[in-house]
Amino acid sequence: MTTEEKLERLTDRVDAIAQSVELLTALHRDLEKETASRFAETLQFINRLAHVAEAHEQRIDGLEGK
Repeated sequence: MTTEEKLERLTDRVDAIAQSVELLTALHRDLEKETASRFAETLQFINRLAHVAEAHEQRIDGLEGK
């Protein structure tokens, strides 16, 4: 194998690695967005549950005469 052939082969490999990194970066960004979205939904759900629990606590306090 000549030096030129080795260099061409090496260049092809570098290009393939660069494409893989680009793909992984895009997948990572998508995953981050999805995770952030799910976390926000979970946080909203927890906040709603906290409000429900607070309302029930106030109702129980009212029934107990506190």
